[in-house]
Amino acid sequence: MKKIYWVFFVVLFTFTSLAQNSLEDYKKKYPDFNELILKDQQAYDFSIENDKLKVIENSQYESLIMTDNGIINNKESFSYSELVKLMGYDAYSVVTENGKEKKIKVTQTNEVQSGQSSVFYDDVKVRQLIFPNLEAGAKKVYHYQTEIIDPFLLHKYVFGSNLPIKNAVLEIKTDKNINIGYKIFNDPTNSIEFSKTEKKGKWIYQWTLKEVKPVKFESNSPGFLHLVPHINVYIKDYTINNKKVEVLGDIDKLYTYYKGFTKNINQKEDANLKAITLKLIENLTTDEEKIKSIFYWVKDNIKYIAFENGYEGFIPREASLICERKFGDCKDMASIITTMAKYANVKDVFLSWIGTREIPYSYNEMPTPAVDNHMIAVYKKGDNYIFLDATDKETLYGIPTSFIQGKEALIGEGENYKIVTVPVVAAETNEVNEQVKLSIEKDKLVGSGKVQFKGYSRSNITLRMGDATNKTRFEMIKSLVLKGNNKFNLKEYSEENLTDRDKPYQINYNFDLQNYIVKADKEIYINLFLEKPFEKLTIEKDRFAPFEFENLTFINSHYELEIPKNCTLKYLPKNFSLDNDYVKANFNYKNENNKIILDIQLQQKKLLIAKSDFELWNKTIKELKNNYSETLILLEK
Repeated sequence: MKKIYWVFFVVLFTFTSLAQNSLEDYKKKYPDFNELILKDQQAYDFSIENDKLKVIENSQYESLIMTDNGIINNKESFSYSELVKLMGYDAYSVVTENGKEKKIKVTQTNEVQSGQSSVFYDDVKVRQLIFPNLEAGAKKVYHYQTEIIDPFLLHKYVFGSNLPIKNAVLEIKTDKNINIGYKIFNDPTNSIEFSKTEKKGKWIYQWTLKEVKPVKFESNSPGFLHLVPHINVYIKDYTINNKKVEVLGDIDKLYTYYKGFTKNINQKEDANLKAITLKLIENLTTDEEKIKSIFYWVKDNIKYIAFENGYEGFIPREASLICERKFGDCKDMASIITTMAKYANVKDVFLSWIGTREIPYSYNEMPTPAVDNHMIAVYKKGDNYIFLDATDKETLYGIPTSFIQGKEALIGEGENYKIVTVPVVAAETNEVNEQVKLSIEKDKLVGSGKVQFKGYSRSNITLRMGDATNKTRFEMIKSLVLKGNNKFNLKEYSEENLTDRDKPYQINYNFDLQNYIVKADKEIYINLFLEKPFEKLTIEKDRFAPFEFENLTFINSHYELEIPKNCTLKYLPKNFSLDNDYVKANFNYKNENNKIILDIQLQQKKLLIAKSDFELWNKTIKELKNNYSETLILLEK
C-alpha cells in the first residue's frame, strides 16, 4: 500500500516551468530577494481502509535561485516523528544545460533530532537536504510523503515564509463518508481562493494564495500565527459500516479526547510522595497555605525539562515517577501538583489545558488540539482561580506565567470542564519602586538608592540572574541600577529578599556619576531624569506586526537632590501629566526643605499596540521624551 501511495505521489508532482516568466522577469518583480518559492503545497488524502481512517500527507516544494547570492541557501529540511511517519521522499536540483532542464539528485542528506532548545528529549526528526550544482536560474525541488497516525492531530497550513511565494496551495481529498471542517485566519480581504470539486468519488477541497508577500520577522511581534494567513483543517466525523464516528468540531469532543490521556494517571497512591507532602504542610492550616507550599516545593525540587515523544507529548507522567526523577515537563508539573494537593486534602485542584500567547485561537473558534500547547494545574479558590504553572521557577504564587496572560484555560473537573480566561496582571502588581538621594560633590553627582522589583519585574530579573556570582553578578546589578550615562560608577551594593518570593526583590546601592552636570558661568544644569523609561520605544511607521509587551509595568520613582549651600534654585521644570489608552504618566517637581524632589509615576496600560495606534503611541513617546529633557537650573551665589 505504501508503494501505491508513493507512485501516485511522484506522478502528482510536476515542475513549475520558467517558460511563462523568465529569470529576469522574476528578478525585476522581486528585486530585494535572492530566491523565490515557486510552489509550496500540502496535499492530504483522507480515506477509509480496513475499517480505519487513514491520513496521508504529500508535501511539495520548489524554489528558484535568482542571484549568485542565493546559492548560499543550499539547504532545506522537513520533519517527521512517531505520530507523523515518513513514507518516502525525493529531492533534486534542476539546472539548465543546452536549453534543457536537467535533474541532479540530492545525495547529501542527514537525519538529526529537531534540536528544540527547550526540549530535553524530542522524537521529532529533521531530514536535512543539501542541494548540489546551484547557480542563478537553478531550482531546488523536494517532495515527501508522511502518514499522520492520529486524525486528531492534523497540521495547520501557513501561507507564508521569509521569502516571496508565487503559489501556495493546500489541497484536501476525502472519501465522501468523511466530513471535514476548517477555519481560515488572518485573511481579512478573502484573498485565499477556495474551490470544492468532485473527482473519482472523492471531494477535493483546494485553497490557493498567489503572490504571497514575504513575512518580515520583527522584535516584539505577537507571533507568526497572529499575522500570517493560515488554515486549520480538522475531521468532524466519518462513517464506517453505517456507523458514524465523531472526531472533532466542538469543545465537548475536544475535552473527551484530552480526558482519554489523563483519566488513568495517578490512581495508585505513592507512599514517598505522600510523606513528603504531609511533612511539607504539617504546620499549615488553610488550603491556600498548603497549595502555595506545594507549588513552591515543585518549583524548587522538580526541574522543568520538556519531552516530546509520540503520545508522551500529551500524556502526563505518574507523579511518583516525576518525584523519583526530579524533573518533568509542563504536564508532569501539573500532574505532581494535583496529586500532592490530593494527598494534602486540598480540593478543587485540577489539570488544565491552555495555549500560550503565541497561539491566537479561542476554544469556540478552534476546538481542536491546535488551540493548546501547554498544561498547568489550577486551584479554584471560592469563585476565583489560581493558575499554578511551575515551569517558570520564579513566578509568584497567585500570578500566572506571563506567556498565558489573557488566554483561555480548559479546566478538567472530572466528567465536566470549564473554560476560564487567565487575567492580564495589573501594572501595579509589577511595580518597580525606586528611591534615589543625590548630592553634588565638586563636578559630579553622588547618590544612594534602593529599588524594589515586584511581580513579573521581580521574577524576570531573578530568573535572568540565576546563580550568577562575583563579576558577572556585579555587572548584572549595575545594569539594573544604571543612571545617567556610561560614566556611572557603582561603588557597592547589597540585595534583600532574593530567595523570598513573596517579598519584593530589593537592591541597595551607592554610586557616583561624572560628566553629567553641566556648568556655564555660575549656572548649574541638572536633569533629574537619570532614567528615561520607554524613551527608545518609538515604533517604525512601516512595521508589519503589532507591538507586544511581555507584561504591563509601573514605574514609581522618587528622586531627591540636595541643593548645595552655595547655590539657589533658579529654574524648576513644570509638572507634567498624561493619560491616554496606552500610558498614564505624572511627573511632579517640588522645592522642599532645601531639596529638589521629582516624583515619577509611569504606568503602561496595554500589552498589545495595534498598527492603527502606532501614531498615538509614537506621539506619546515624543511627549515623554520632551519632558525627560527638562533641566533644572541652580545658581551659584
